[in-house]
Amino acid sequence: MNGSPIGEPSLILAIDFGTQSVRSLAYDRGGRCRAKHQLLISNYQHPESGWTEHDVDGFWTLLSQSCQGLWVQGVDPAEIAAVVVTTQRATVINLDELGQPLRPAIIWTDQRRAPLRGRLPWLWRMLFTLLRIRPIVENLEAETEANWLERHQPEVLAQTAHFLLLSGYLNYRLTGVFKDSVGSQVGYVPFDFKKQDWCADSDWKWHSMAIKRYMLPALVAVGDTLGVVTADAAKSTGLPEGVRVIAGGADKACEVLGVGALEPGVASVSCGTTATINTTRPQYVEVVPFMPAYPAALPNHFNTEIQVFRGFWMVSWFLEQFGDAERRQAAERGVPAETLLDELLVRTEPGADGLVLQPFWNPVLGETGPEGRGSIIGFKDFHTRAHVYRALIEGLAFALRAGKARIERRTKTPITRIRLSGGGAQSDQVSQIMADVLNLPVERYDDCEASGRGAAMVGAAAVGWYTSVEGACLAMVGEAERIEPNQQAAECYSHIYKQTYSQLYPTLKSIFSRMEL
Repeated sequence: MNGSPIGEPSLILAIDFGTQSVRSLAYDRGGRCRAKHQLLISNYQHPESGWTEHDVDGFWTLLSQSCQGLWVQGVDPAEIAAVVVTTQRATVINLDELGQPLRPAIIWTDQRRAPLRGRLPWLWRMLFTLLRIRPIVENLEAETEANWLERHQPEVLAQTAHFLLLSGYLNYRLTGVFKDSVGSQVGYVPFDFKKQDWCADSDWKWHSMAIKRYMLPALVAVGDTLGVVTADAAKSTGLPEGVRVIAGGADKACEVLGVGALEPGVASVSCGTTATINTTRPQYVEVVPFMPAYPAALPNHFNTEIQVFRGFWMVSWFLEQFGDAERRQAAERGVPAETLLDELLVRTEPGADGLVLQPFWNPVLGETGPEGRGSIIGFKDFHTRAHVYRALIEGLAFALRAGKARIERRTKTPITRIRLSGGGAQSDQVSQIMADVLNLPVERYDDCEASGRGAAMVGAAAVGWYTSVEGACLAMVGEAERIEPNQQAAECYSHIYKQTYSQLYPTLKSIFSRMEL
């Protein structure tokens, strides 16, 4: 379906609520972003070391302001056919019976851990011991925010009538109903990833998590209608009352769809806050044993994901710690400081003159135990901060290469194409390093808003512009720029990966374990 009758709404509003910014994006049926308004999210709170929180009402204010920014640019709200929300994952919000926040949101980057609940029936404990997955289950209990609240803020948990992920909260504020998308349920909640529904009453997760069924929202399939924009939401956002709100997916799921990675042999590599390599499959496959495949933004499909926690967030860290010169020059030139970091990569050679970095800033299940730490080795007196930056980017690429190998082994499907997304993909040098380390051509798009574009694809199918999400994707994904690997650099990286990078963690594991004592 290529056209719509004159006078009918012709835009899908995708609201992409990430970790570093919220973006309201108006897409037409051809996949072109007609307007965009972005607001940085800078007021995270850190009440204690390792904690990260945000005012709940502040999230809604940001969303409303980002919508209002589109109307200032000349977008007619009457042109919006539907709204689709995609958000950061695993950020949790507690609301009371009246829908009022009980405490600040706990952000997915938060590092607080809860003590073990000790409520698993003995039969489950024995089974998990026999399967050698007790550490995975215990880590889940420790990471579950509700378990921390149970121990440290029981009065909050006792008053919690609605335990929501950020997606569920924003959809509630738009529609007035407690419903959320199946495709957004990535977090420490009792969700059955294989069935894409809340866990059955008999499931062990209800014993491991201090969450009651009544606290959770009703689930809606990707592409179905969650509700319509209420009068209150219309007043706040400027959206017309009654516009449909469509169930989208989590930001990474929408990213995969937004770059057109629909086939198992095509991988989406996200150079974002969390770096990921992801494929889409109709079958449920656990790439890391006993770690779930996540719901895809393509209905009834799954994403096989390997992630590098805090991935390209480390670029921001590098700028903060070592990038005074780039920040000054960026201010003088009126460009983002990140664009100037390419000059550091240009000044150095593949392999960073012997520096090798492993980006395990936090433990990575499937790759490390709880002792997981990052490392950088090979320093000599001629190394500069430019070498450190190259080693950082190369280390992220090596970790994604390891993820690629793991996906291929578990799925028995070779990955032959790479689609890049995320802020890092805007860098020519970073994109070339990805092509060289992975030794595959990589493709990227002028429009770097892959998550927003994927959400818009879901919306376009929902309003009938296309007969399916697949059809919407094929029509809206657009043309990609292809970057070929440099064979000399690829050979260099292959040697480093096999001889050094892949040996780093096994060699350092015992040292890291002693550091935890």
